[in-house]
Amino acid sequence: MITLGIETSCDETAVAVVEDTFVVRANLIASQVHLHERFGGVVPEVAARAHVEALNPLLEETLGNAEIGFGEIDAVAVTTGPGLAGALLVGMAAAKALSLATGADLVGVNHLEGHYWANFLEHGPPEPPYVALIVSGGHTMLVHVPEMFRHVVLGQTLDDAAGEAFDKVARLIGLGFPGGPALDAMARQGDPHAIRFPRAMEDSGDFDFSMSGLKTAVLRHVKASRAAGQDLHLPDLAASFQEAIVDVQVTKTIAAAKDMGSPTILLGGGVVANTRLRERLAAAAEREGLRVLFPSMPLCTDNAAMIACLGSARWTRGERTSLDIAADPQLRLSV
Repeated sequence: MITLGIETSCDETAVAVVEDTFVVRANLIASQVHLHERFGGVVPEVAARAHVEALNPLLEETLGNAEIGFGEIDAVAVTTGPGLAGALLVGMAAAKALSLATGADLVGVNHLEGHYWANFLEHGPPEPPYVALIVSGGHTMLVHVPEMFRHVVLGQTLDDAAGEAFDKVARLIGLGFPGGPALDAMARQGDPHAIRFPRAMEDSGDFDFSMSGLKTAVLRHVKASRAAGQDLHLPDLAASFQEAIVDVQVTKTIAAAKDMGSPTILLGGGVVANTRLRERLAAAAEREGLRVLFPSMPLCTDNAAMIACLGSARWTRGERTSLDIAADPQLRLSV
């Protein structure tokens, strides 16, 4: 079975082909970083226009790399949400056209579910139940998966997502966009205990997150240091800020897995590329006798292989999506 995946939820144009759900035949991404870096963040209209320009050439290149033709596609999996409305519409329009032209079934999938399914491409699907920590530029949430395709959202950010916080603090200290990788690299040169930033909601007794107070604390520290004429040691600041985020995520993820009786923890989303988060969570899980799975770095960020994998699995269980489906920028995980 051949599934074509299309992902255009934000600023990455991605196309992939998977065979029999878990075998990646081709997985290509056209990055838009160079278009958005001068704005310090993703501009929705710019993203949508770039998807329009990139998608058809990327489709042809992906099919060529996979050594298949349009007539060999059994299903077309596409992200229907959440994401930027205009960006989603570009990918969905292409997927609908391909489905109509080739007779392949259309399967719409949730971008967030796709993020933790990225693990299945490299590790295979673990036996439920498991807990998934999904952390990206737009989302930070803990999800319990008692059985395949069923989700219980345990908690999520009440304000900013972790990826957004990384980008904003990185911009504050002059690291540019995207800020997460640059801040991670700088933090490796600093002392994570140099500055005691707040651990928001670490002891709240629930699984929700908050980043806005932490961002404010960093801003106040920077302003106070500059007003006093003190030199900022940016590696220490980066490491201390990063540690404050990681502390809360690790504490709550381990607590969620134990409370839900889930022996396995899955991670997904762009922030999962953060080396400190991977290191700390792996160590904490080992201490508690839990198994933790991370996608490899290329599969952490938005990609179409995870969309094709999830779409293929849903197609196999008989799911089909009508051609009149609309994009849903606020799409939630199915219960």
